[in-house]
Formats: sequence, C-alpha cells, structure tokens
Amino acid sequence: MPGRIEPKAFGVRSVAVDLLDALGMNLSEYILLASSSLFVIVDPLATVPAFIAMTPHDTPEQRIRMARLACFTMAVVLLGFAAAGKWIFRFLGITMPAFQLAASIVLLLVALDMLRAQRSRVQETREETKAGAEKTDIAVTPLAVPMLAGPGAISTAILLHNQAQGVRQHIALYGCILGVSLTSYLILRTSARGARWLNPIAMNLAVRIMGLLLSAVAVQFAINAINTLRSNAGAALPQ
Repeated sequence: MPGRIEPKAFGVRSVAVDLLDALGMNLSEYILLASSSLFVIVDPLATVPAFIAMTPHDTPEQRIRMARLACFTMAVVLLGFAAAGKWIFRFLGITMPAFQLAASIVLLLVALDMLRAQRSRVQETREETKAGAEKTDIAVTPLAVPMLAGPGAISTAILLHNQAQGVRQHIALYGCILGVSLTSYLILRTSARGARWLNPIAMNLAVRIMGLLLSAVAVQFAINAINTLRSNAGAALPQ
C-alpha cells in the first residue's frame, strides 16, 4: 500500500540526510571550527586590560600564578560542561534546538559588542571588574568565571560537543579546549609584566574581526536549530 511505503521512504531519506550531515565535516574542519570558535568567545586578548587593572599591586610572579590557576579553572569548567551538558539538559527537560537558539542569541550579543570594540557585559560587568580589583586573588572569580569561561564560552563548548561525530571529534574538542586554555595562559603570562606590547589600535581591529567571525558562528548555530526543528516537525506530521 502506498500509505505504508511513504513513511518508510521518509525514514530512509532522513537517515541519508543525517549521514550526509555527519560526513559533511571532517576532523580537520571540525578542529578548525572548534578552536576558532572557542578562542573567539573566550577572547583572552580583550581580558588583558581588565586583568592588569584588577591586579595593580601584585607582582609579575603573583599575576602569573593567578593566570595559571584561572586558565586551569577555565579548562575544567569548559570540559565539565561539554561532557555533562547533554545530561544536564535531560534532567532539566531542555531540548538541544532550544539551547542552540538561546546560545546563538547570547553569542550574537557578545559579537555585536566585539564589533564595537567593547567588552560585553555578558562576559563580565563593571561591578564584577570593580569587585575583582578589591580582591586579593582574582584567579577563580572573576577572572576564570565569568571573564574567560562565561555563558558564551560554556554554551559554545556544549554546542560543539553536540555537533561532534564519533570519538575522534569528541577527543579533538577536548584537545581544543585545552589548547585554548594554554593559549590564554600564555597571553596572560606575557601581559603579567605589563601590556606595553599591546597596541590599542591593533587590538581593537583584532577584536572586531573576531566579533564578525563570532556573529557568523552564532547565526549558523541558529540555522542548525531551526533546521532541526523543521526536521522534527516534518517527521511528526502524519503521512
């Protein structure tokens, strides 16, 4: 009967589409996407001025220690949310498309501020920066969370983990998180003795370029969520 054949054909077509989507991004492309997305949203270059401002009375050695602890904390937070994000959503009853849409809005807000060469309040507020300047140790808060591993970075890690296909891409994501954490540490370590090397014009240009890239990533996450919702809606329709 035709009525019995159509659902079967639709199921085969859906599997084929899913398979093509899974094979559409090879390992090197996924590594490029993960590393660039994480580095742009963590944005350690834009963190340098706040890091220096919050540690005016600390020695370079103390700043280096804080940077090391902050980047280690950032790595633990991002790895933890990337690995456990799906289970957290199941416990809270949140679907991945809903989270993708919400995360894309958060990332777009950060990207728009970056295009204006401004530090987004999504990453940290003026009150948090002021409170950090009054603390004797800023490594865990506010430097690690929320300045480095803020809502945008956590959302990106979870979304990238959801998009990973197979063990190799999951391992690659964990390696990218560690790599971005190490890079952030090297940048903060270099700035520990002063940020004279940091040209404001060059930094603003780099921040704007990264903001443009981040906005494209945010829009792509939203498109992926909409496509998933449309596919789910089509599969739920009676044939």
